[in-house]
Amino acid sequence: MRVEIPGVGRPEGTVRLTFGGGEIGAVPGQSLAAALLDAGLLELGEAGDGRSRGVFCGMGACGECAVTVDGAPGRLACLMEVREGMRAEPAPARPPASGPPAAPPESREMAPAVLVVGGGPAGLTTAAVIAEAGAEAVLVDERSHLGGQFYKQPSPACRIDAPRLDSQFRRGRKLLERAERAGVRIISGVNVWGAFRPDLLLAQGKGVAWTLRPQRLVLAAGARERAVPIPGWTLPGVMTTGAAQSLLRSSQTAPGRRTVFSGNGPLNMQAAAELARAGAEIAAVAEQADLRWTRNLSAGAGMLAASPGLVGHGFAMRAALARRRIPVLDRSSVTEIRGEGRVRAAVIARLDGGGRPIPGTEREYEADAVCLGYGFVPSSEMARALGCRHRTDPETGDLVVVRTAAGRTSAAGVWVVGDAGEIEGAHAAEAMGEAAGRDVLADLGAAPTGAAAARRRAEGRLRRRRAFQRGLRRLYRAVPLTTQLADERTIVCRCESVELGALRDSFAGPEGAGTAGAAKRLTRAGMGQCQGRWCGPVAEALAARAGGTPRGEFSGFAPAAPVRPVSIAEVASAAPPPSR
Repeated sequence: MRVEIPGVGRPEGTVRLTFGGGEIGAVPGQSLAAALLDAGLLELGEAGDGRSRGVFCGMGACGECAVTVDGAPGRLACLMEVREGMRAEPAPARPPASGPPAAPPESREMAPAVLVVGGGPAGLTTAAVIAEAGAEAVLVDERSHLGGQFYKQPSPACRIDAPRLDSQFRRGRKLLERAERAGVRIISGVNVWGAFRPDLLLAQGKGVAWTLRPQRLVLAAGARERAVPIPGWTLPGVMTTGAAQSLLRSSQTAPGRRTVFSGNGPLNMQAAAELARAGAEIAAVAEQADLRWTRNLSAGAGMLAASPGLVGHGFAMRAALARRRIPVLDRSSVTEIRGEGRVRAAVIARLDGGGRPIPGTEREYEADAVCLGYGFVPSSEMARALGCRHRTDPETGDLVVVRTAAGRTSAAGVWVVGDAGEIEGAHAAEAMGEAAGRDVLADLGAAPTGAAAARRRAEGRLRRRRAFQRGLRRLYRAVPLTTQLADERTIVCRCESVELGALRDSFAGPEGAGTAGAAKRLTRAGMGQCQGRWCGPVAEALAARAGGTPRGEFSGFAPAAPVRPVSIAEVASAAPPPSR
């Protein structure tokens, strides 16, 4: 469904393409995923169980929007921009055994002083600080447009009325302009799929197989949304809240005509308010946390002291929903998604203190889209592969990178900045980027005059942002969900269609799996395109319960290349010579 947002005008002209043999019109600069959704085409392919799948994560981390484009299989619709005459086909449940030979990519090698992986708030800020001091900074990002999930920008094909843009758009534009003015070398559309040493990374993009050999490495890969298996969550029309916001802010597309949001954290209310303002109908917002103000006075006071502006923004979002009479149901969650082939309705129920549905509190909402956002998990695959030390977050159970305030890790020459190390939000990510950039410069021996004082100021801003984030976590505190909303037939591994019952059974008995990795070998959970990003936390939780041991640095799936889908031809072209 096409919508409009203030300050972003519709591009002129129309792009014609085909999907499954039928012709559709698209807006120049749109992603292929957005164009298909605008045309009402939710079913993009089949999973191994024969059921349809559609757009889910919206950021290239799940692989469920993979389609065949101009004869090339496995192309992610969420990362592809439409072009005139494009021929797309739904993805088969299993790719063909053979196909037309692909042209070998061109091999290139690059050895920058500093390589920054990721073009969100942390990566852009770090690269800008380094380049402003005259040092070489190369930034690579898998998307065609920078900004990350938080500062995602409209397509350059759109007509922009800058004064009417919201503060988030404007802040992102300023950050992009800063990096460009500083002279950061930006290479977009580059997918870093292997990190073997701090000075050896392999990547592919736009017909090029890259071998990257930086002197210093900054990982700013951001985060992905936490997966919570729910009956029906694989239906086309179900997507993450981040995917819905990306569609809105990048392509002015709503996930559906009538949408239900469910999860934990402020992003759900923000995305719901933005979609409602753009003209979409929001049926309800279900929030897992207890939002009664009488229980959150201390958290609110801490947030107000740390950042009054952000608190005011939060109140504005809640007020926007109230004005439109959109119900916000706290201590609740979507517990079932109904439909045949696509979403038709969502069931919302109250949750008890353990995150389980309370019988008799169910209520069905008609909807053609459901957005799920239960918080975030750091995208730390490359940091783990490089041996950076991690610890377990006692509240969420997630692995977070052990690092200094400037992002320096236990691995020599490696910095991890922003949410790739620990979930602290975009504003904290920017502050850490400032500190990290100056720390990298000092490590290179290229720190400008006054760098130490500037770094102290950046670390002071980071402390204030972290104080706000601590208050936000208290406000939205809730028991982490893993399997509380699922039944035995609920699919946990979306790629391989592995159900909860089968995964749970793999841990049973004296011969059962003792680790998540062993369960992966028994069930294939985690062997699909997403490499266990969505089912991994559930498998780890089940392994911890079965073995009576808490989750730790080595309890999950082992990090291994490729961390993103890549073809054999691209692997062969990028592999360094054996002598190296």
